[in-house]
Amino acid sequence: MELTLDRVTFSLDGKTLVRDLSLQARSGQVIGLVGPNGSGKSTALRCVYRALKPTCGTVLVDRLDLASLTLRESARAVAAMTQDSTVELDFTVEEVVALGRAPHLRGNQNLSARERDLVTGTMARLDICHLARRGILTLSGGERQRVLVARALVQEPKILVLDEPTNHLDVRHQIELLSLLRGLGPTVLVVLHDLNLAAAACDRLAVLSHGRLVASGTPEEALTAELLREVFGVRADVVRHPRTGDPQLLYALIPHL
Repeated sequence: MELTLDRVTFSLDGKTLVRDLSLQARSGQVIGLVGPNGSGKSTALRCVYRALKPTCGTVLVDRLDLASLTLRESARAVAAMTQDSTVELDFTVEEVVALGRAPHLRGNQNLSARERDLVTGTMARLDICHLARRGILTLSGGERQRVLVARALVQEPKILVLDEPTNHLDVRHQIELLSLLRGLGPTVLVVLHDLNLAAAACDRLAVLSHGRLVASGTPEEALTAELLREVFGVRADVVRHPRTGDPQLLYALIPHL
């Protein structure tokens, strides 16, 4: 399923947070949104999963205006794991993951055998089966993060939106999660702060600065030394990973550029 942001602008209290953003993700691609703090990444994502309504422009899912869908229809198409995703009640991990099926159920309808298998299989992929009976409020930040990703996957979306999904995760689980995204099936739009992980995990990168798209393309095309200096204010050499060939950044800890 294709995702298109067509000249999306979002303004609040006279301040424009995202300006004229056009972006396209083909079916099954992993698209990374990167940029400095406050560059509009999370705001753009909120427009995709309908937490915000664009001031101007359109979010299209397979050329259909997302705003024209019912909330249930859009929840079946788009799943999101956000920075502020929380669970206030101490449900078990298995119960939280199963909540991802809510857009597909009516009332108190029970999960089918296939859906129960989906919950179990997704928990296994995220390495959280051993937590199934634990209350989610007893988990560490990293464990909870994996539970919330699992809940989004159980939703079986066509488009998966992830806002900094590697927060709180140790190195192993960061790598496992981003490796999982590569063969997942849905079109993925993900915000990442670690540019090396973004370069390794994403098919294409979109670089935002002050709410505008300033570069897009493959990681090799987008992450140049000049862009890193101008947009992020850092000096770095771009090299190739010796095993994968992915561009990787070597930062210079120099106080003044």
